Amino acid sequence: MQSDRWTEGEMVSREDEVKGVEDRKAWSLLEKTLMASVQEQRRSRRWGIFFKILTFAYLFAAVMLFSPFGSMDDSKAVGEPHTAVIEVRGTIADLQEASADNLVTSLRRAFEDENTRGVVLRINSPGGSPVQSGYVYDEIKRLRAKHPDIKVYAVIADIGASGAYYIAAAADEIYADKASLVGSIGVTAAGFGFVEMLDKLGVERRTYASGEHKTFLDPFQPEKPEERQFWQTVLDTTHRQFIEQVKAGRGDRLKDHPDLFSGLVWSGEQAVDLGLVDGLASTSTVARDIIGAEETVDYTHRESPFQRFTRQLGTSMGNAIATHLGLTATPGLR
Repeated sequence: MQSDRWTEGEMVSREDEVKGVEDRKAWSLLEKTLMASVQEQRRSRRWGIFFKILTFAYLFAAVMLFSPFGSMDDSKAVGEPHTAVIEVRGTIADLQEASADNLVTSLRRAFEDENTRGVVLRINSPGGSPVQSGYVYDEIKRLRAKHPDIKVYAVIADIGASGAYYIAAAADEIYADKASLVGSIGVTAAGFGFVEMLDKLGVERRTYASGEHKTFLDPFQPEKPEERQFWQTVLDTTHRQFIEQVKAGRGDRLKDHPDLFSGLVWSGEQAVDLGLVDGLASTSTVARDIIGAEETVDYTHRESPFQRFTRQLGTSMGNAIATHLGLTATPGLR
């Protein structure tokens, strides 16, 4: 009998144990279900936030592209004689405010307006690409030949140097303030050399190229005398082209000075004596007293805020970093 009672007790204990296991499984399943529900809610919220941001970005882009602010253009049609003003501001380079595309577009619109009596290039730039400057120079000459009654005047503000002066040389006359910085007729290409740094760090540079001199501007390889000499001929050729265009534009007004084309920069007052500029005057003075049309209209082609944002977010940052690290050595008029 005692044996039977212990057997019944063991059976009751097993049943309780089985029941406990089943309860734990049930709670575990319930817990997993609840956690999955929470995770799904979190995932749903994240996707909701993502699509809200995407929708906002789309609407913002649509507003900027199709609203008056998205296609902002300061030029306006004026039904009376006026002076067309075009800003040449900042670095003259592709994808910049003072790119050849922007400046040429502005020039063409100004010349095509039948009420334009003269064009003023209001310059405040340290220079930039000789290619971009050359494009603008050639277009000014072409438009002047096509519209002989419309003259072009360059007015230099704080600085009109190198590539900016290259452009100014195409104008019929150049004016500046007495303290403006003018000239810097020269060419430069700068970079860095990291060869010794790599040696100290124990880093081996591996470059694979086809062509004996394909990597001659690589800052991580030793500079070769013959490649340095070759690169100097490229800079000298560009400098010669720059000088020729300045002489063609300024003609006999240039004075004979040993340092005129040395890359030095001059004050506006000195530039008058050297024949680099024709006089001291502001944009309003040129419009009123020389062109005879005091009303000015800005024809400068400007990017919309959205276009400027996307451009700066993309190419400009990469180009700036590459330039400062010496990874590019494109000749520049400085």
